[in-house]
Amino acid sequence: MNPNLNALHRYPFQRLDQLLANLEPEKNQDPIPLSLGEPRHRAPEFIINRLKDTDLIAQSLGTYPVTRGIPELRQAITEWANKRYDLAASSLDPESHLLPVNGTREALFSFAQATIDVTRGNKMPLVLMPNPFYQIYEGACILAGAHPVFLPCTTSTDFQPDFELVSSDTWQSCQLLYICTPGNPTGAVLSVKTLEQLVEKSLEYDFIIASDECYSEIYYDEAQPPPGLLQACHTAGNSDYKNCVVFNSLSKRSNLPGLRSGFVAGDSDLIEKFLLYRTYHGSAMPKLSQWVSTLAWQDENHVIANRQVYRDKFNAVFDLISNVMPVKMPPAGFYLWPETPAADELFTRDLYLSQNVTVLPGSYLSRESDGLNPGFRRVRMALVAPLEDCITAAERVCRFLSSGA
Repeated sequence: MNPNLNALHRYPFQRLDQLLANLEPEKNQDPIPLSLGEPRHRAPEFIINRLKDTDLIAQSLGTYPVTRGIPELRQAITEWANKRYDLAASSLDPESHLLPVNGTREALFSFAQATIDVTRGNKMPLVLMPNPFYQIYEGACILAGAHPVFLPCTTSTDFQPDFELVSSDTWQSCQLLYICTPGNPTGAVLSVKTLEQLVEKSLEYDFIIASDECYSEIYYDEAQPPPGLLQACHTAGNSDYKNCVVFNSLSKRSNLPGLRSGFVAGDSDLIEKFLLYRTYHGSAMPKLSQWVSTLAWQDENHVIANRQVYRDKFNAVFDLISNVMPVKMPPAGFYLWPETPAADELFTRDLYLSQNVTVLPGSYLSRESDGLNPGFRRVRMALVAPLEDCITAAERVCRFLSSGA
């Protein structure tokens, strides 16, 4: 077996299950899970109806899917990205700049396996990532034979990595930089200026930027959508997206986590090599999913409606939570990231026992680095449950804390 498997940490939800194992919460309260970032809103009706098309099902199941994806899907995603990020009409080529993938998770992981070169130079390759972070980044880095470097995201940095603190030596050894904007779990959004500076760094030191943008379509202010890496490349004059790739999906945008449908787009040379890797990897998206995904990327009305549902939940919940816990309203995403009055594991356990509300300890989403764990004494609350359940959960948190917890 690959010895690097022994270096992998247990996944956050495995740790949560162990923390809460054998505990008996109050039986007179229905459970409300706020721990898992799984969209719970109903999938769009036009998608559900399309999935009932028996002719489409028969056609899709009768042929092998192609790894490159059907042209209609690549064109739909390209048109969406061009409009969303105000790109030049011909700058993003659906034939060379884009690949459909089975959700961002598998693509973010496999991308590191395809790009890390352990023979390059005479130093251990480094992969930089925000801290806290999506644990796939760390696992991908370790199994690719690289070393993770954690960039703390704290209140003092507005929950964004301070890239100015990264040394020249670290940039020299960096082969891959994972960024997540909007951030998981903080909701922090990197500005166009910051993204442009990172593009310049990647060209100066020759490393790849992998931008996880799967929360990009859930934001509070309808007039201020979060910028993306492709947009920053365009404004910085990096018209061929050199060293830059973005990952996005329909899971959060369209409430379709079970469809496992996303895309990777950017540098055509990287996309070409990643396509070669994926051809061997056997990860082609099922054709039925591709046809349905094409429709989802072509429609914005359901996305706008989805944002309003999240906005309603934040409006209803934030005032309640902020009265009892220090917390900042995030500009994007569907998480709250409040401070806890006690250690985050203890808070999570006692809240579950007392109120039957499940949250995720922040320290499960981060690593201690230079004596600091940015997730300690924080929890992630995913506002994915129905509005009424989110309000009830917030009221229970208030009751729990007012009782002297």
